[in-house]
Amino acid sequence: MRLFVGLGNPGAKYARNRHNIGFMAVDEIARRHGFAPWRRRFQGETSEGTLGTERVILLKPTTYMNDSGRSVQEAASFFKIAMGDVTVFHDELELPPGKVRVKIGGGIAGHNGLRSISAHIGNDYRRVRLGIGHPGVKELVHGHVLSDFAKADNDWVTALCEAVAEHAGLVAKGTDATFANRVHLAMQAKGFLTKDENGKE
Repeated sequence: MRLFVGLGNPGAKYARNRHNIGFMAVDEIARRHGFAPWRRRFQGETSEGTLGTERVILLKPTTYMNDSGRSVQEAASFFKIAMGDVTVFHDELELPPGKVRVKIGGGIAGHNGLRSISAHIGNDYRRVRLGIGHPGVKELVHGHVLSDFAKADNDWVTALCEAVAEHAGLVAKGTDATFANRVHLAMQAKGFLTKDENGKE
């Protein structure tokens, strides 16, 4: 069994914030793959279903971002899910908009949701980092992540969540590099990422 956690803040006020792209991604996974209706528990909302042959619990903590770890720990303990089977979908300032990277463990880069999760369950869980871009200077970061996506961003945000949902089964199987590549190619095909950003893609 896998636990997929989308990070965000609860309530309509925050629904379209950049910080809430994790919520958006798991909502799309639930919708696309016909998961069960969301229900309130574990200080959050959960939905259950399957991706390929893997049973997956989706979790959206409703504790507010800074306390996400309480909800994740409760769900992981209840289902006896090991840290290596927890995947967290979250916004990533250090990646360009629409870019995706997957890593296991590592630093939290000032992300309070990750800080809380690491404090509660340890650090070696999988992170699906969803690029939202950086405002350019540190002083603007707080306002940037807690502001809504601009209307001009809607198309790539929708395309990214759709691509993540379409290929989410690869994350459930642990084929992270293939997942990231498929999402990248899907975004490229829709014209949102350039062919050669650093000479590496």
